[in-house]
Amino acid sequence: MAKKVVASLQKGTKDRTKCIKMVRSPKTGAYIFKEEMMDKSEMNEFFKEK
Repeated sequence: MAKKVVASLQKGTKDRTKCIKMVRSPKTGAYIFKEEMMDKSEMNEFFKEK
């Protein structure tokens, strides 16, 4: 039964990507990683914003 659930979840996620961006923390100045799952069309906007 688990195979059917996994297969049904994968149908809607083909156009999504995981984007990871390294950003400086305003409090400590150390680098942190910002991760988001989004559509491929929104990827450029994610990397342009600071």
